[in-house]
Amino acid sequence: MSLIGKVEADVEIKAPAEKFHELFSCRPHHISNVSPGKVQGCALHEGDWGKEGSVIFWDYVHDGKAKVAKEIIEAIDEKNNSITFKVIEGDMLQEYKSLKATVKATPKGEGSLVHWTMEYEKLNESIPEPNSLLQFVLDLSKDLDSHLTQA
Repeated sequence: MSLIGKVEADVEIKAPAEKFHELFSCRPHHISNVSPGKVQGCALHEGDWGKEGSVIFWDYVHDGKAKVAKEIIEAIDEKNNSITFKVIEGDMLQEYKSLKATVKATPKGEGSLVHWTMEYEKLNESIPEPNSLLQFVLDLSKDLDSHLTQA
């Protein structure tokens, strides 16, 4: 049984890919206003919003527990509306040696298809795959969609 793995899933949204990508890359601190039940805060610790190498600190609730995550923005691809975050501190690292999440929005009809990929290395074999975390970001994407399509 490998400790290294990857989980992926898609969610269709009505919002344009560029708008969704811009919210995640340049304005993630607005996410707590949109989905306060899931994300309580997002603060910039280093760098600038929407820039590679910036460090972001999240306060969120996952599986009914308040948690935190410190992430570095590893890559932003404006052309393909994708952004990659790498977890460098926080609750996730109690179970995973490494965790990297990539979100990519692709135009589809009037809306877009949001594809989430999580690459991880578990600390041991008893740790589950991050499927509930994947579901969390899919649900979060739907929350953001309803906000982006109202605006």
